[in-house]
Amino acid sequence: MAVTELLARSCSRHPWRTIGAWIGAVVLAIAALALVFGSLTTNGHPTNDPESQRADEMIAQSFPPDPSRATTDLVVVSSLRFTVSSPQFRAFVLRLAAAGRATGGVENARIYYETRDRTQVSPDRHALLIPIVIPDTDQAGPVEDVVDRANESPAFDVGVTGNQSSDYDFNQLSQHDLKSGELKFGVPAALVILILVFGAIVAGLVPLLMAIISIVVALGFVAVLSQPFNLSVFIINMLTGMGLALGIDYSLFVVSRYREERGGGRQQFDAIAGAGATASSAVLVSGTAFVVAMCGMMIVPNNVMRSLALGAILVGVVSVVAALTLLPALLGLMGDRVNALRIPFFGRASLEQANPEGRFWSAIVTRVLSAPVVSLVVAVALLLALAAPLSGLKVGSNGVTTLPDRFPSKRGFLALQQYFPRATTNPVRIVSDHASDPQVAAAFAAVRSQLASNREYVGRGDVLKSPDGQTKLLQIAARGDPEGPAAITAVRHLRSDITSAFAVTDATVLVGGDSAETADYLDSVSKPAPYVFLLVLGLTFILLTVVFRSVVIAGTAVVLNLLSVGAAYGLLVLVFQHGWATSLLGFSHVQTIEAWVPLFLFSVLFGLSMDYQVFLLSRIRERYDASGDTYDSVLHGVASTARIITGAALIIVAVFLGFAMGDLVMFQQMGFGVAVALLIDATIIRSIILPSAMKLLGRWNWYLPRWLEWLPRLEAEGSAPARPATTSS
Repeated sequence: MAVTELLARSCSRHPWRTIGAWIGAVVLAIAALALVFGSLTTNGHPTNDPESQRADEMIAQSFPPDPSRATTDLVVVSSLRFTVSSPQFRAFVLRLAAAGRATGGVENARIYYETRDRTQVSPDRHALLIPIVIPDTDQAGPVEDVVDRANESPAFDVGVTGNQSSDYDFNQLSQHDLKSGELKFGVPAALVILILVFGAIVAGLVPLLMAIISIVVALGFVAVLSQPFNLSVFIINMLTGMGLALGIDYSLFVVSRYREERGGGRQQFDAIAGAGATASSAVLVSGTAFVVAMCGMMIVPNNVMRSLALGAILVGVVSVVAALTLLPALLGLMGDRVNALRIPFFGRASLEQANPEGRFWSAIVTRVLSAPVVSLVVAVALLLALAAPLSGLKVGSNGVTTLPDRFPSKRGFLALQQYFPRATTNPVRIVSDHASDPQVAAAFAAVRSQLASNREYVGRGDVLKSPDGQTKLLQIAARGDPEGPAAITAVRHLRSDITSAFAVTDATVLVGGDSAETADYLDSVSKPAPYVFLLVLGLTFILLTVVFRSVVIAGTAVVLNLLSVGAAYGLLVLVFQHGWATSLLGFSHVQTIEAWVPLFLFSVLFGLSMDYQVFLLSRIRERYDASGDTYDSVLHGVASTARIITGAALIIVAVFLGFAMGDLVMFQQMGFGVAVALLIDATIIRSIILPSAMKLLGRWNWYLPRWLEWLPRLEAEGSAPARPATTSS
């Protein structure tokens, strides 16, 4: 008897014990969220001691902080009607400064009327720059409120931009997208699809309840782990999205199999055990495949990637455990009441055909199997055409300029570029030791001179010398968004030039600053990508080979997943980089794809598609073992699972379209990529390419070399107990 069947029997026979344990887990998770939830960061930084980090450490050691010159953010005040010297401008600025200080969120505001620093006045004298210090991200909110109120004046425009304000705006946008996209759109859409698939409101609510419980418990783990580890704020978005997708999918498979067993005449607890022996076993294998795929991202030395992977792994594990324990307990309590509140037409059809070989899907698969070569060639050619734009993929980081115009940090940055292009809170920082060495001094002066004539930078830069005279620092502003492609390219060129300029010296010369940190972040994500691909592909192949005892099935699954991922990559480039249908879809046209998105899509899509692959292939194998007929087993397997697989895919598509409907570019890209890939996977791959390929391969589908016969026998979907001759409900 399978472990999953034993769990299902035990939990359904003693439901309140299981439910009580889960209630305790939810209470502990909520307590952890309330008491120990640590701070999350919006910054993506490498964890492999990159050059930018070493530069920051050298600067911190050699240059004691000067509170009088500290700056985290910049306020730009401009007016078309008044100049800086006019009484109206002066009065407006002094009122603005007083309001900012009154919030407690502004420290060390340097006002031109007090400092008389000419660099704070624009050349046309219609704009003023106010450097300020905002102690932490949370305090940027009240400061932005002051800025928004000041903008109500028709004579003046005010913007604030910098480290704290941009981080605050990214946090706000992330939370807004979570509420408006995932929660207001994704959850209701998923519920509607569930109700239509099951034909009953109660049956549709059960998977959603399972997903919510899994998310809450997983968030509790995140709260605890946020204390010792530096986790990205985006772990919340990822955990909720994946929690909805996985929690609903796993419950959908188990509940649909339970209803099928009941429709076939089993008693309640036997039906639960049958679902435990079959669907729950498939869930365990699918969940394992998902975790294996996501573990590939853990080798990437970057806090964003590891945070996203950690969030997905935590909620994936919790979702599997909930499907194996809590769901059988609920079914044990509810019994056939899970079919309560049926809806017209859908409810009747759903119950009369617990696992129907629908005419629609049977017709499609029959047509595909009648011409397998043509079907395979046409479908593969279509996916390869969709993947063609992949050759133009450019990865990067989308910074403050990709925020919607309504955010103060975006408006402040644009004003800063217009009036004070040399001013920045995020300069490129070149630091060198052995500053007293004449050769080092000469090389440093030469680099500064080159940068002054380099169009990638603005101005000559400021040079500082440490108190002991042994360290020299050059700070200069790169053109454009500090996290944009131009600034990143400038940093890469600079690092190359510095290597040759200081080649004859013994100095350690490092390039730091936000642009350099972003360049290191991009390297930390892109360089390990081949190893991630190999790890995920290799582990997936091994797992499927063991489960289905076939190297052909495992190899076919890997190739089909690569096809769907490649098509998703191509569509990403076509839509976001080339701007195809961006206005129609409501997306942002940007220069680059966020660096973590392709790697994340690869891991997530391999994990999610395994749900459908395992569910479908287990049915095909079950039928093939009984009949030995490839045509019959493929037709039965695809037709009997198509409704559930399509419903499961549409649920995940709905959830991730919630991401895509937001304003945060990175989540637009991620949500769109997952949605289109899963649509391709559940339709073209599962309904056309896989059936036609299996038909052509015939008995070779189940080929396992003799030298691999020692592999353990694991079943993705075991055999349900034999149905009794007479039944009662």
